[in-house]
Amino acid sequence: MTDHPIRIIIADDHTVVREGLSAILGAQHDMQLVGIANDGLEAVDMARKTDPDVILMDMVMPNMDGLNAIRRIKETNPAARILVLTSFADDERVFPAIKAGAMGYLLKDTPREDLIQAIRNVAQGIISLHPSIARRIIREINQPEATPQPALTLTERETEALSLIARGMSNQEMALSMGIHENTVAKYVSAVLSKLQLANRTQAALYAIRMGLADQQPGKDNP
Repeated sequence: MTDHPIRIIIADDHTVVREGLSAILGAQHDMQLVGIANDGLEAVDMARKTDPDVILMDMVMPNMDGLNAIRRIKETNPAARILVLTSFADDERVFPAIKAGAMGYLLKDTPREDLIQAIRNVAQGIISLHPSIARRIIREINQPEATPQPALTLTERETEALSLIARGMSNQEMALSMGIHENTVAKYVSAVLSKLQLANRTQAALYAIRMGLADQQPGKDNP
């Protein structure tokens, strides 16, 4: 245990969640709420100004999502301890968040006692994962390594689509990012899966992470 209260930031766009977490933290003698952010942009700015011990981070928020907020925070403060608290357990969000530097990943159905303990663990540098997330990571680690086709077979735009898949974006979000129609995005995704001989988007996301494509910046060229 630290000799001072664990200083915490909450980043979540839902008022009910923020109020509920505030009440839970307020009841703990060893925790102090130092900031509440409504979105990822506010979380990045607040983390820089307050240097909290733990940041509770939702994954889906307006203006800037949790994944990009984690990346931005870790760029300026590599020692930042971030605990994801979200409703989304899909691999396309879990693995990129952990790769970006999250020290914990919990779901919002986590019991109060487990959440409190997870915050204390993360504050001490101990990884804390929801049981279903931990099982998924262990399964992925133990899974025989596939031998996908090299990404060199992809066009520039297909590679861009692959990097956005790894960031957990939907086809609609990819279309906005790439400046193209959603139907065109679907064609790119289909081409990526076919060329790399992958079964689904989850496998594509994991492949992109392994190949270092998840951090690639979207291109500016038109299709």
